Amino acid sequence: MAPAPAAASAGRKSHVTVLLLYVVCGLILLLLLASYSPRLQPHAHGRSLHRRLKLHPKSSLPSDASSGGNGGQQKTQHQNHHAASFDPTIAELERRLDDKEWEREHYSLLHGGEPDDHMKEWEEFLKEEEDFINDDDRFNIADRIRALFPKIDVAPQDGFVSLDELTAWNLQQARADQHHRSAREMELYNKNGDEIVSFEAFNALRQESHGEGNMLGFEWWEEDHFNASDANADGFLDKTEFNDFLNPSDSDNPKIINLLCKQEIRQRDKDGDGKLNFEEYFTGLHDHIHGYDDENADISQIGNITVAKDRFFKLDKDNDGFISEHELEPVLDKLYLSERYYSRQQAIHAISEADKDHDGRLTLEEMVENPYAFYGSVYLSSSDNDDEDYFHDEFR
Repeated sequence: MAPAPAAASAGRKSHVTVLLLYVVCGLILLLLLASYSPRLQPHAHGRSLHRRLKLHPKSSLPSDASSGGNGGQQKTQHQNHHAASFDPTIAELERRLDDKEWEREHYSLLHGGEPDDHMKEWEEFLKEEEDFINDDDRFNIADRIRALFPKIDVAPQDGFVSLDELTAWNLQQARADQHHRSAREMELYNKNGDEIVSFEAFNALRQESHGEGNMLGFEWWEEDHFNASDANADGFLDKTEFNDFLNPSDSDNPKIINLLCKQEIRQRDKDGDGKLNFEEYFTGLHDHIHGYDDENADISQIGNITVAKDRFFKLDKDNDGFISEHELEPVLDKLYLSERYYSRQQAIHAISEADKDHDGRLTLEEMVENPYAFYGSVYLSSSDNDDEDYFHDEFR
């Protein structure tokens, strides 16, 4: 009967062993669950395992638009607008790709004949660049955000990125893109390489290759518009003036601003007196400027005649009962949406995605942990057709 205690002891050890095995398995399972990243959370390299960066080269110029009022103009601008890339490295890659496609499209105008056979195919070029930005060893998103953070956090440099700082950064990237496209487009019209363009040279080739429409919703390619862009009045446009000519809504040139105001008055001035009375303002202009870029605006007030009168009298600085072209200048940004507008909207969107403590500003940690909020212009699902992975069109 002596072996009985030994058998009982062996049984107890067997139960303990099984229990330990269960505990170990449970711990392993918990560790696996803890290490699992949700689909929108980045791993150590700052990117989601379910996402791949894709480059989206911009078109060289906005596509042609039919004329017909400010509503159509605003809609056309939204459709044609491409958000600037947050990361200058991404922006440079997209410019190279865009240049490649632009050269293919304009090869006959630039060089005559068809593209040479030795030109690398666009798709192959695109694949090489996308492979680069998806290689963590060569392009680490978390490291890129850490490097860019102090360049954005500048006013003041306090360890946080504010809405104004992010807007300023986005605008800087957008204008770099804009100037690059304008300089490239200038090559078509600057045949002798002197980096100036006359209206005659521009108009002849523009009509041949593009027609008369543009993103503003009316014919812009007229000599008075060219002359307004000619800031030094020498009869030619240099690179800066040419950029203003192609992108009038972003210009600070007083002559262009005045011309845009005149155009707005002309489109809505039913009695032809060169200014807007209240009825012309209310039926043709008020709804386009009230609350369009005002985060605190009450949309129910659109079309409200009382609100319209209040806005009208505020714009009518000389109290003569009319709005002149100069009195229209304060709301011009709401009529012609510029990169200033889009840069702010892009910043608002990014902060809403990454500001996890809801204090209205971003820490470096919040930006690193939410890279898709800033690389949303290039972040797409590897399947490319999953709606949950798509961001707002204006931020792609």
